Amino acid sequence: MSAVSDRLPAFPWDKLEPYKKTAAAHPDGIVDLSVGTPVDPVPELIQKALVAAADSPGYPTVWGTPELRDAITGWLERRLGARELTHRHVLPVVGSKELVAWLPTQLGLGPGDRVAYPRLAYPTYEVGARLARAEYEVYDDPTELDPANLRLLWLNSPSNPTGRVLGRQELTRIVAWAREHGVLLVSDECYVELGWEADPVSVLHPDVNGGSYDGIVTVHSLSKRSNLAGYRAAFLAGDPAVLGPLLEIRKHGGMMTPAPVQAAVVAALSDDVHVREQRDRYAVRRTALRAALLSHGFRIEHSEASLYLWATRGESCWDTVAHLAERGILVAPGDFYGTAGAQFVRVALTATDERVAAAVERLGHAT
Repeated sequence: MSAVSDRLPAFPWDKLEPYKKTAAAHPDGIVDLSVGTPVDPVPELIQKALVAAADSPGYPTVWGTPELRDAITGWLERRLGARELTHRHVLPVVGSKELVAWLPTQLGLGPGDRVAYPRLAYPTYEVGARLARAEYEVYDDPTELDPANLRLLWLNSPSNPTGRVLGRQELTRIVAWAREHGVLLVSDECYVELGWEADPVSVLHPDVNGGSYDGIVTVHSLSKRSNLAGYRAAFLAGDPAVLGPLLEIRKHGGMMTPAPVQAAVVAALSDDVHVREQRDRYAVRRTALRAALLSHGFRIEHSEASLYLWATRGESCWDTVAHLAERGILVAPGDFYGTAGAQFVRVALTATDERVAAAVERLGHAT
């Protein structure tokens, strides 16, 4: 019997190691703009909530505390404009990557079922399909897909890696198409609070879904908006007919968010001030890096939202990675996200002000 690992592609980040060594050899140290992991402190009110709940000897519940579910529904209504949500419309998960990787399996997908995701996309959408032994394909416009046996349609707005935002009319059209053909639509909205030149809209908004959550689920994460990547804090929202069975499966699998993390999430979702402060930090870094890349001869596409700049010099992404590594700057090659990214790199905004300033200074030298 083949090992499960045989179904998976090579882990892409391993290919970046030689370039990381080159960048790390820079006399002033590496500027790592590749992975996109938060570097700023966890807000104090969240840390305090975690510590206050540290004495948690009992098992937490998969569905989370009522306070957690209240905080999730409150945030969805306050920030995304969702309406008439109940606890049945939400489900905490142990970080969004876990959910993306295992959702096709937990939905019961397998050989003969199809999963579709954007042509440029987070690699874990493909991984999830492979783990379930389902078929997978990419799209430019999902409404042009053959709906036969299409069981799961991934949207991602704002996009990782491109930062592209799907507009309200486009989302409305896609939701209607998915419902017409009985396709479950799952919208990855982990960057929804990080719009710069566009105002991202959730498929949970009544203007998009017509006031019904039938056939739609959204994925949300606190990793970037609250610097909680280390906490593994995320949740789903949408159709109770989908979330109910997922809850039962996850109960059997013991997929529980730790109790102290649940308390921390309540604090994080109940406060908007720290999110604005973190946005402001990223906005300053984005402005500086964008200007430096443009002056260095890059062209930037999309990037109107999320925590990345999608940039190209019109050459192989690996040539660009090598070019920047020689200057002590590490970025992600675009082909990690699909063959359409072969001439692009993804530049993360998640570095300290000091490291961003170092990158800007290095990019200011001759190309």
